[in-house]
Amino acid sequence: MFNGLFRKFSGRNKDSKELAKKRLKFALIYDKLEVSDDIIKNLHKDIVEVISRYFEIDQEALELDIRRSSEDLSALVVNTPILSAKRKKDSL
Repeated sequence: MFNGLFRKFSGRNKDSKELAKKRLKFALIYDKLEVSDDIIKNLHKDIVEVISRYFEIDQEALELDIRRSSEDLSALVVNTPILSAKRKKDSL
């Protein structure tokens, strides 16, 4: 019984610890790249707009991520569920 209770509390602690580390990492990357929250929000809006021209996507599930692969190199990673492709309408 005690082991189950211990696992329950330690699991949450580990998850919140990892979440806090991830948030701190993003904050440091954004700070180093001088990317503000407004820029991220505008980028998110623009990416949704462009992708939505070609695909029906779950806009709420779209995730933007900036990853650092080295001291001088960062990558923008976009992840979104595609619900369907939009068909080009034939003009007669």
